[in-house]
Amino acid sequence: MAVDIKNLNHNQLNELISKAQLRQTELRKEKVSKLREKVHALIKAEGYTFDDIFGATRAKGRRSTGTVAPKYRNPANPEQMWTGRGKRPRWFNEALKAGKKEKDLAI
Repeated sequence: MAVDIKNLNHNQLNELISKAQLRQTELRKEKVSKLREKVHALIKAEGYTFDDIFGATRAKGRRSTGTVAPKYRNPANPEQMWTGRGKRPRWFNEALKAGKKEKDLAI
């Protein structure tokens, strides 16, 4: 099936591209699914389970790092602390502008 793209207008071309990308995604999913079935069949044929080969714990997504102990404390208000991660709090920036050093604010 040949498509003469020279005769297509902008909207028709975008529609064709969208359809082609969807089809490409479908084909990739089908290929991955078939490959997954082959791998599972091979593992089963050898007498193992998927967990035997790849381990029982497979993390999905981002793993939690837990809580982090604070590194810095606001001398004006000891309840305000900062771990040193993420955006600096206002009180930290103001203390630096006032002439304090990071080590002066360290816990």
